Amino acid sequence: MTDADADAALVERVKLGDVRAFEMLVVKYQRRIERLIGRMVRDVDLVQDIAQETFIRAYRALPQFRGEAAFYTWLYRIAVNSAKKALMDLKRDPLVSESAMRNDEDGEETSRAENELTDGETPEALLASKEIAAAVNSAIEALSDDLRQAITLREIEGLSYEEIAEVMNCPIGTVRSRIFRARDAIAVRLKPLLDTRDGERW
Repeated sequence: MTDADADAALVERVKLGDVRAFEMLVVKYQRRIERLIGRMVRDVDLVQDIAQETFIRAYRALPQFRGEAAFYTWLYRIAVNSAKKALMDLKRDPLVSESAMRNDEDGEETSRAENELTDGETPEALLASKEIAAAVNSAIEALSDDLRQAITLREIEGLSYEEIAEVMNCPIGTVRSRIFRARDAIAVRLKPLLDTRDGERW
């Protein structure tokens, strides 16, 4: 049974009133949904709230889910829309929490990149990796919402172009264009950093 088939079976059980089946879907996708939302909403205090709202909306909408797209593609679209709604609410009430500002300065991705370095790394290599990770994060943050969503879904979440088109509700050609432009913008931001490293290239 494929992953999609397993999800479809759980969805059918939920429609028949099996709440535990939905809990299994939440457990399966919660971290991925939170990671996606975290890339869109930099306030760490809001990520879990939006993820919870995403699953509540999904549960309520499941009776209308017809299975034309994979369940997680459908769920990602709800997450993206929930995050967009939260961002709009923040613009109406522009109080930025301290945690959001701290997260921008010392992002989770940079910390994770540090942790993945082996014991044999030199201080110079450690510094270089930190700088590159910070530059990539900064470049992604500087992208427009549409470009950031597209590159996140492709490179961080590993979705196919077809799935991204489904999530973002746009033609696949638009997805390809956004990902190309996002990669180009990131490369431009990284070039000065990499050019200073003895001819290294990204």
